[in-house]
Formats: sequence, structure tokens, C-alpha cells
Amino acid sequence: ATCIGLTVVCFQGAEAMVLESVMFAILAERELGPKLYGIFPQGRLEQYVPSRKLDTCELSDPSISAEVAEKMAKFHGMRMPFNKEPKWLFGTMDKYLNQVLRLNFTRESHLRRFNRLLSYNLPQEIDMLKSLLESTHSPVVFCHNDCQEGNVLLLKGRQSSDKQKLMLIDFEYSSYNYRGFDIGNHFCEWMYDYNCEELPFFKVNAQAYPSKAQQLHFIDSYLRESDPGFDNLSEEDQMKVKEGLYVEVNRFSLASHFFWGLWSIIQARLSTIKFGYLEYAQARFDAYFQQKKIWAV
Repeated sequence: ATCIGLTVVCFQGAEAMVLESVMFAILAERELGPKLYGIFPQGRLEQYVPSRKLDTCELSDPSISAEVAEKMAKFHGMRMPFNKEPKWLFGTMDKYLNQVLRLNFTRESHLRRFNRLLSYNLPQEIDMLKSLLESTHSPVVFCHNDCQEGNVLLLKGRQSSDKQKLMLIDFEYSSYNYRGFDIGNHFCEWMYDYNCEELPFFKVNAQAYPSKAQQLHFIDSYLRESDPGFDNLSEEDQMKVKEGLYVEVNRFSLASHFFWGLWSIIQARLSTIKFGYLEYAQARFDAYFQQKKIWAV
């Protein structure tokens, strides 16, 4: 609910209240999120920010992409009072996979789609993915973990030429995690438009996945914000660092597809929201296997 200058957010449990409130207060203090005005047993009062969410097609705008990169770099630079072990990614994926393997569907169309997804031998795939990413160096940082267009606000009154015109929101999945996942997950979101009024309520454009030039543009902005010594490197050394991060990010984009694919299968069984969850899971695994041909070598 909103009123003038305030947004009311409800909590899902006592532990969530404590963790979210601490995270929210620190991010607000660093101007990386809306201001926090107060906490009450069922939720919190936060600043209402006049704004709109980005559209998917805007993620590829060079100025927006550069600022998302800078905001993400600042987010990654945060020191948060949470467990710094990177257990979130595969811990959550293992939990999701166990749930998926216990699911059952009764509707014929759902069962057909579900059985097709199970035919991919998901336990074997997740082992392969773990092995690939364990051999891929990626620093553990505080990650947003869901940096899609709906979680990036374009602030009202800021001109297109303004540098500080964006704000990240919705920190539900935020945790210490691998840098490569957060950036790779963001790049994957360039392909999916959720602003659709007809089934399955999303559109896929595989061609919208950022090109190497677009990725390097983002990576350059990210590194200039996150690494104070980057500007002092020679052009050749800068390119080596950028190329290394490019490989890291595209390998971790496999984990993004796998993660949200599993999540979506579970939502198909549990969620009451009108959305083609099994179709979305299929789209994410289609992208996973496409990406795997290039990067799992």
C-alpha cells in the first residue's frame, strides 16, 4: 500500500523482519535503496519514490546499462552483517531440485511439460554445473540476485542525460553470493519481457541476450566503479581483466537459467498467480542448453 511519501511493506515472518530491516536500513543509509522510516511487528514504512519500473527493452540502453553496472558494483562493495559463505546459490538449488523431484501434476498438459523437464536428468546436470563453476574463479560479494527490469526504478524528474536516475529495489533474494551470478543473471533478464497480458504472460527474445560488445560496455562501467586500480592499468591489461570477467559471467549465466527454471517448476504447482510457469521453466532450460554449448567446454 502507498500513501504520500510512504510505502508499507508486510513481512513474512520474524526472522525475515530482522534480516530485511537490517539490510534495508544499511542500503538506505548508503543511498542504494529507499529511506527507512520505521518498523512495526508486521512490516515497515519506507520512502515512496516517484518512479516507474524499467521496461525490458531499456536494459540495453547504453546509459542505463552503465548505471545499472555502477549501482551493482556499489551493491557488491557493501559489507553486510550476514553469513559470508556463498551457500545461497547451490544450497537453494539443491533444495529446489529436491522439491521438484517430489512434485506431481494431475492436469495432462502440465504433466506432459513436467515430464519433458524431468527428462533432462536434472541431478546429473546440476552436478556438471557445480563442477564447471567450482573451476571458475568468482569473488564472493553481497549480491542482489534478482536484478531484472522490474526491480530497477527510473526516478521521476531525472532527465535521460542524468547519471543518477536509477534505484535498485526488492532485496528478497539478496545474500552473499558469486559476483558472476549477479551479473550473468542480469544479462539473462534482457531476454524476458514479463509485461504481457496473454498466456503465458511473458515473451522470450533469445536475440536480446547482450552481445559481447554490450557485455563489455557493462563490465567496463562495473570495473571502473568496483576496482580503484582498474583505471591505472594499461589498455591491454584492462582488456585482459574484462575478458576474464566476460567468461566468468557467461558461465554463471548457466546457473541463472537453472535456478529460475527449478523455481518456476515449483511455482507451477504452488502459486495462485496467473502465469505460465511451466512454459517459463521450459524457456529457461532451453536457454540453459543453448548457453551450455558455448560455455561448458
